[in-house]
Amino acid sequence: MMGDSSGASLTGCGGRKLGLLVLSQIFALLFFVFLAVPHLYIQFDGVGPFGAPAVVDVDALRMRGILLPLPNDLAKELLIRNALPPRNIDLFPSLRDDRIVIVLYVHYRPHYLKLVISGLSKVHGINETLLIISHDGFYEDMNSIVESIRFCQVKQIFAPWSPHLFPDEFPGESPQDCKNDDNAEKLGCTGNPDQYGNHRSVRIVSLKHHWWWMMNTIWDGLTEMKGFNGHIMFIEEDHYVLPNAYRNIQILVNLKEKKCPYCIAVNAAPLDVTSRGEGSRKLYAEKVGNVGYTFNRTVWERIHAQAKQFCLFDDYNWDITMWSRVYPTFGSALYTLRGPRSSAIHFGRCGLHEGYNQSGPSGCRDSNIEFGFVERADMVPNINHRWRVHKYSIKGYSSGFEGWGGWGDKRDRHLCLCFSSMYEKPLSL
Repeated sequence: MMGDSSGASLTGCGGRKLGLLVLSQIFALLFFVFLAVPHLYIQFDGVGPFGAPAVVDVDALRMRGILLPLPNDLAKELLIRNALPPRNIDLFPSLRDDRIVIVLYVHYRPHYLKLVISGLSKVHGINETLLIISHDGFYEDMNSIVESIRFCQVKQIFAPWSPHLFPDEFPGESPQDCKNDDNAEKLGCTGNPDQYGNHRSVRIVSLKHHWWWMMNTIWDGLTEMKGFNGHIMFIEEDHYVLPNAYRNIQILVNLKEKKCPYCIAVNAAPLDVTSRGEGSRKLYAEKVGNVGYTFNRTVWERIHAQAKQFCLFDDYNWDITMWSRVYPTFGSALYTLRGPRSSAIHFGRCGLHEGYNQSGPSGCRDSNIEFGFVERADMVPNINHRWRVHKYSIKGYSSGFEGWGGWGDKRDRHLCLCFSSMYEKPLSL
């Protein structure tokens, strides 16, 4: 994308006689650049006539040896969209210093997204913070749902190297790619099989790619997050957040250091996504779950330090990769702190693997949970700082566990390492 440019400023020019000449030359140059390189500037609502610079300068990165795939036209647009300021700043001009940023990462289940947005609109304190929604690719109906939000500052980011944006080339599936258990040498196809002899599947590698790109971009790439050392809560498009979730997370964050020094995170729900919790008067320390997990920049830096372990491990699941190769490097600090009653609910009946449909929304069915009625216990904070902490034992993966596969292609591993290096020094296989 755009490289650095330099030139004399108007204040450095000689005198008034040259003023008009200098101005005319500058406008002529800008007009020439606009015509000659149109993909560098794209007009969006609320953006000036020359648009905004992209978050990631692909050309500059490639010169540094970070060989991200060349973006297609849509990917170029998304790179620029990712640099746009949050929406609704006019409605919510300032954010609380002690805010918990909320990140919602989504794929293509618009009916799920509507439910989640409806729940978030009722969360107490949501107007105090920034909501970031990370898309795995670009779908106009998903974008439209998010653009309807008026209850907080909201920023959208779009994974520009999502396999779904490249229908006939990597990171998508190219005609030359090996499939299933093809023999690359015999067939002359492209790809490296995983440890079980199977080649990459676009619809499952996209999950790990999106999660890792999102983490690197949010923590290290976005202007809005520069200097932010607080906590971020992460939820998915099938996590219904209850009205007391934000306040509960704030309380848990404040209690974590004192009550649970061996905890690296707090959670809005139990590890067992089918459980609403124990309903007791205790806090619980357990293995980090996927619903409303919340951690700070210090933890992210420890995660990012294990980028090679994450990117080279042969498992397409980001969470299993974390528990198999990343969290074990943390020593005994492996726990998350949560309350006895969940403040977010996993409502998806089937997973992304079953529900993915490239040409249309997922056909997954919702669970039987009723969202029209919220119990009083879920309307107000229900965490007591006097409660003691009950610590569950953590069962990890055996030392010989080498993953469930699906992540053996060197191209996927290299792309993952490139994401690790977008804002850092290059990493290699």
